[in-house]
Amino acid sequence: MASIQQINGDYYGSKETLTEALPYIRKKDVYSASVNNFFGIADKELSIYDDAIHYYKEAIKECTDSVSKQGPLNNIAVVYIQQKKYDKAIHILKTIINSETLDKHSLTNNKARVLDNLGYAYFKKGIPEKGLVLMTESFRLRNQIDDTYGAIESNLHLAEYYTKTDSEKSNDYAKNAYQIATKSNSVDERLKSLAILIANGSGSTYARKYITLNDSIIKIRNNYKNKFAKIKYDSKKEKDENQKLRLEKAENSLALQKAKYQRIFFIIGIISLFFLLAYLKKRYENRNRIEKIKTAYDTETRIAKDIHDELANDVFHAITYAQTQSLTSRNNKETLLQNLDHIYSRVRGISRENNDIDTGPNYSANLKEMFSTYNSSSTNVIITNIEKVNWDLIEDLKKIAIQRVLHELMVNMKKHSNASIVVVKFESNPHNLFIDYSDNGKGCEKSKIIKNGLQNMENRILAIKGTITFDTEPDKGFKAQITIPK
Repeated sequence: MASIQQINGDYYGSKETLTEALPYIRKKDVYSASVNNFFGIADKELSIYDDAIHYYKEAIKECTDSVSKQGPLNNIAVVYIQQKKYDKAIHILKTIINSETLDKHSLTNNKARVLDNLGYAYFKKGIPEKGLVLMTESFRLRNQIDDTYGAIESNLHLAEYYTKTDSEKSNDYAKNAYQIATKSNSVDERLKSLAILIANGSGSTYARKYITLNDSIIKIRNNYKNKFAKIKYDSKKEKDENQKLRLEKAENSLALQKAKYQRIFFIIGIISLFFLLAYLKKRYENRNRIEKIKTAYDTETRIAKDIHDELANDVFHAITYAQTQSLTSRNNKETLLQNLDHIYSRVRGISRENNDIDTGPNYSANLKEMFSTYNSSSTNVIITNIEKVNWDLIEDLKKIAIQRVLHELMVNMKKHSNASIVVVKFESNPHNLFIDYSDNGKGCEKSKIIKNGLQNMENRILAIKGTITFDTEPDKGFKAQITIPK
């Protein structure tokens, strides 16, 4: 792109394009040498000679062989000629000519260019004869290999050479240069040819051509600069749009991939949750089964203990009484009947204690009936506010736990307290149910409270996330406070 801009005379635009090329250079090679050489050409055409020489020297450093160095060296010599530093130019060009590399047929055009520039340098230095020989030899070589573009430069140099000695010959070379430049569309060389013809006094025709051509060149080059800038802008815009499309495509692809992974994770999560729930359900069922087994075992153990410790003794006592006492006596018969009735009541109590609990609408009535069985001539059981509790708001498991604990409290009272008064008070609010139990029995030491079987009550209450506290002292009765969340 920079080369095309230079051909069209847009040297500032060329330098901008070359600057854009710099970030793509990864190492010093033929490309970096070419970029520096083009920088030098642009600065030479813009008459920034010192910068041009700097870039040419950088290009030489990055050339990989002696042949590729000849281009930048020749360009430095041309700058020296324009700066009128002819000795420096001649030194460089002679160095190139003396190297054997230019003897190859494939490099004839390079040799002709160097000979022409060397002859022109001698001519400008004031050694015209030597200069003419070299420029003529260069002209011959260029015609021999049909170097059309190089022939333009040879004709211009020879035309300039003869301007002071042979104006007719000078005009012939200038016209030749003009014709070739016109065919090659080399506008700058056409202007140089016209300038020589005008300087030789060839008439106003060439002057008008020069003015017309120069104005046309300025307009064309300005249009070209705008057109090239638009092309670069459109190209950048298209590149940005393509980049945007690629980015959107990548984002869409990423979103699809993310959605895919989310679906996979969701499915894995659902499956994991399913297995977790299945595991928890199985564990819960196993725990319930174990609890049922344990409860059944505890129940059987308790029934066996009650039968062995109390009921069996009562039955044995009744049998012994019947065998040893005369049943014809009314008093003896009445005593036996009382003992049998007591045994019947104990059997009913054991049966009721281990029956399934009705948690439906009759729950409070059954609870009161359970308390009533412990009413006797020696023990008065008082129940308060049980009807004020909305038992429908309490879960069945909690109802079962409440009745079991209260029954165990009553059994404990019957066995150990010898209480004459028992008070069970019910209270509730929107969040909790409160049950206060108290009796005026003989109580016990707090350190021995677990030994009385109260640990089982605490476990039941804790299982339904409630709390139970016990308060007792010898001869000061027994108290229990129960709090259960609804």
